[in-house]
Amino acid sequence: MTGEIWAPVLSLVGVLLGGGLTAFAQRATQRSAERTERQRLAVATAESRRAEQLQVLKEFVAKAQEAERVAYRRPEPWGDDENGWMTSTGPVMTALWTASGNVMLMCDERLHELVRAYGRALNQAVWRDIGDTEVNEHLETHKAAFMAAARRSLASG
Repeated sequence: MTGEIWAPVLSLVGVLLGGGLTAFAQRATQRSAERTERQRLAVATAESRRAEQLQVLKEFVAKAQEAERVAYRRPEPWGDDENGWMTSTGPVMTALWTASGNVMLMCDERLHELVRAYGRALNQAVWRDIGDTEVNEHLETHKAAFMAAARRSLASG
């Protein structure tokens, strides 16, 4: 009679042990899949964020170049709206300040002061608040500092 009881009990223990191990393996597999999905999503989000940051930095650089061109075209001596220079300059500077706001919104805080400084330097160059200093000489330090920080920001992101 003892043999009659042990065979089904051992069989039941085997089924329970096998079922438990199967459930444990499935749970481990599910956790691994969830972890992999979270990592994939984090990488995709980071790549998307970096692409957005790159885009706003490119836009700011393009608007800064437009402002620099305007600074070089400023008529001397300063007078009325000679040949529409003043009329065309306002929108260029507005676009520059809008682009700088986008950089501050989307990019690392380490860029904020450098964007402001470069923007102020461009504004001074456009409106000739730079005395006898050449435009490129006035902008060079601010531009180089901004570009170096932008590269570091994109590399660390």
